[in-house]
Amino acid sequence: MPEASSETARLASVVLRPEPGVTGPKYGCGLGVCQACTSHINGMAFNPCSVPVEDLRPTDEVTTIEGLPATVGKALHPMREAWLEYDVAQCGYCQPGQIMTAVAKVSQAREEGREISEADLDEIRNVCPCGTYDRIREAIVAGAEKY
Repeated sequence: MPEASSETARLASVVLRPEPGVTGPKYGCGLGVCQACTSHINGMAFNPCSVPVEDLRPTDEVTTIEGLPATVGKALHPMREAWLEYDVAQCGYCQPGQIMTAVAKVSQAREEGREISEADLDEIRNVCPCGTYDRIREAIVAGAEKY
């Protein structure tokens, strides 16, 4: 995580991380490319490392991975359960962002009246330094079936 400078001090990721218990959104590239920081804003995926705080409205609901279980009223979100079942994580650095992107993608497909497809999975661009992409895809499909 960079030190807050005049350039980064007002980014949503810099504001989110110091909150007690919020460790999920990782600061990676700072450009929204690696997507390790992926969180949700009003239920849609966004990358707080590239969103100025000033762009957030007081009515916006920001959810990090720590708040994801509350969206389904369980101790673990079903997508996280699938991640554990498929042993996706190796180093774990990108996993919160991967899970948040997966949940948003499944929600998007459902809002369109369909289930997640291979084409949807191909649209996911989160970077995984360990290369567990096959297990990530399998876990997303399994997780989608759980909720």
